[in-house]
Amino acid sequence: MTQHFADTAPRWASVAAQILGWRPNEFWSATPDELALALSDPAEGFTDAALSREQIAQMMERDTHG
Repeated sequence: MTQHFADTAPRWASVAAQILGWRPNEFWSATPDELALALSDPAEGFTDAALSREQIAQMMERDTHG
């Protein structure tokens, strides 16, 4: 059985509020992928490779114009 996000949104909003401290506006402004990332284990997929200056600059550019 497949549930739509709308069917489980109240439960996820509660989780986001309790664990992440998100207010309703923050929850509804996030995408499901952003919510999943925020709730994921930070060590999962972590590598020891350092980011280059170019990669950091690209992230900063993306985040300031997003």
